[in-house]
Amino acid sequence: MAVTVGSGEYRYELVEGWGQLPDGWEFKQVAAVAVDDNDEVYVFSRGGHPVTVFAKDGTFIRSFGEGDFPSAHGMCWGENDTVWLVDNGDHTVKQYTKAGEHVRTLGTRGAEGADGQPFNKPTDAAVAGNGDLYISDGYGNTKVHVYSQSGDYKFGWGQDGHRTTLNPGGIGVGIGDFNTPHNIWVHEDIVYVADRENGRVQLFDLKGNHKESWTDFIQPTDIYIDPRHPDTVYVGELRNRMSIANSKGEVQSRWGRFPTDEPGQFYAVHGIWTDSEQSLYCGEVLEGQRIQKFRRI
Repeated sequence: MAVTVGSGEYRYELVEGWGQLPDGWEFKQVAAVAVDDNDEVYVFSRGGHPVTVFAKDGTFIRSFGEGDFPSAHGMCWGENDTVWLVDNGDHTVKQYTKAGEHVRTLGTRGAEGADGQPFNKPTDAAVAGNGDLYISDGYGNTKVHVYSQSGDYKFGWGQDGHRTTLNPGGIGVGIGDFNTPHNIWVHEDIVYVADRENGRVQLFDLKGNHKESWTDFIQPTDIYIDPRHPDTVYVGELRNRMSIANSKGEVQSRWGRFPTDEPGQFYAVHGIWTDSEQSLYCGEVLEGQRIQKFRRI
């Protein structure tokens, strides 16, 4: 019997068994996923083969990055058919071609940046329309750093700001403050930051000026907007949920109720993306250690 999830206009059918690895390989923690213009699906995980590439039907194509990533975390597409891969274990953001050839590394491998400086356990990256690279430096720092396309540092913003048990929704925490900026996305000159431990998504302009905050989320881990469907905002949540909002941050569909490996449900959503058919791919960490594909109904 097919597993269906979601509600309203956003209903999906689980594609069970999607993503067949070669014999003896494992995903381990699936930190990020990204789909290219040919609907090839790149999965960034913490197993022995960090980047695994699949056809839309789940057929394995190739892998790369072996030995280069102690702790896979975030991923985004760069210019000229490249991919940026963020490693919170060795404090770097590395650029590779889609064929797996190393292009450049930002940060010093194995060296934490000084207080507030790049990088101390970075979490994710996103490329703006002007070519600048925005990086959330989120576990050891509470910053967003901005680099030019050529890899030159431009500026950064953010400071530590914690919600408390008295303010579980982040009320009283300063706008623009972060408590684990876990993911970043840029769309139409708006920078979206998943401020995970403050339970909110913060929106900024390209200079880091705060625009608004969305608070109807539990530990948001990943934000994705398909430029072909800009009014739909996908938000993965560490606490077992997948949410789909409109461009105002109003949730339109949501599923996931408790930590489980039940098909179609979640332990911990960590990486999300869609393909040209609006199928949704969700990677999981913690006990999840899998990727699931949901076909739009």
